Amino acid sequence: MNHSWVEIDLNRLRQNVRALRTAIPEKTAVMLVVKADAYGHGLIPIAKAASAEGINWFAVAFLDEALKIREALPDVNILVLGLVLPEHVNLLLEKRIFPVVTCLEHGLSMGAAAQALGKKLPVHLKVDTGMGRLGVQWNEVSETVKKLDEAGGLEWAGVCSHFARVEPDAPDHASVQAVRFQAAQNALPSHVFRHISSSRAALYYPEWDFSGVRQGIVLYGYGATDPKGRFQTSPILQWKTRVVQVKKVPADYAVGYYGTYRTEYPTQIATLAVGYADGYNRALSNRGDVLIGGRRCAVVGRVSMNWIAADAGPDSGVKVGDEAVLIGKQGEEAIWADELSKICRTIPYEILTSIHAALERRYI
Repeated sequence: MNHSWVEIDLNRLRQNVRALRTAIPEKTAVMLVVKADAYGHGLIPIAKAASAEGINWFAVAFLDEALKIREALPDVNILVLGLVLPEHVNLLLEKRIFPVVTCLEHGLSMGAAAQALGKKLPVHLKVDTGMGRLGVQWNEVSETVKKLDEAGGLEWAGVCSHFARVEPDAPDHASVQAVRFQAAQNALPSHVFRHISSSRAALYYPEWDFSGVRQGIVLYGYGATDPKGRFQTSPILQWKTRVVQVKKVPADYAVGYYGTYRTEYPTQIATLAVGYADGYNRALSNRGDVLIGGRRCAVVGRVSMNWIAADAGPDSGVKVGDEAVLIGKQGEEAIWADELSKICRTIPYEILTSIHAALERRYI
């Protein structure tokens, strides 16, 4: 009664993996992106379920995430997409975790650390083909690789880049990046693991599959409903709470801080155990909906720290203890993170990763 909770359907995750796996060539690996606690779904349960479905590549943002996966899954391949420092080279070697090299100076320091241990460090070269973040500039790859080869200490295991923009009906920007990436590959041995495709790229552009495709949001169920895409997936996360009070109120009754909502008619206000401290966005104040008893009920008044109010209607039959759905399906109605993201003028990624990590995750 006191807290909301999250339910994650691991069977649906497996179905999403199968849908993707069926659509891409068998020789192309699927790399599941599980950074940010698997986009708020829970790092280890998601990684284990995906591994059981045959995924053996995982990508994270930071080394601590990689170490957690390694402890749970001793035999999978793990790539850290963010910067790893030279003092962690011994740990990378011991735990068989691949870092990315982001620039010449970074590569030299990583190679020197490996040489000090009398070893070579397997790495992926990160190429900036137009994202403008981490990575060696595409037109400097040959020179950088040559200098790093001369310095020693590194073993080229892969090469990667990241699309800044992928549009199914306007491929020009992504095509330029893909051409730059293909040119950059020539500086490296032909056997290295090559990957650039994001979720959207894999959905629409099979020519960019290369050795593997890095998949994030589509395997969590968003961005892959277009029938023109190569596969379709469904959301795997639902966010729920309970009604903690039901109150009959008259017309013109103020609800919430500063009375930003006043009832238009006599109705029942249901107070729900969730608020912005749990990750329920304040932009949903007076704009969002929740599901109670299989019906949409408007969120009324401002979202507060621990509670929100919903207009249940004058004869709703809603009772204390009833389940309310914030994200998910109840009866024939559904509210998903992409709907909330439009109201909040953001993206589903932020809605999902904003759900507080301390809330209970229940795996189905």
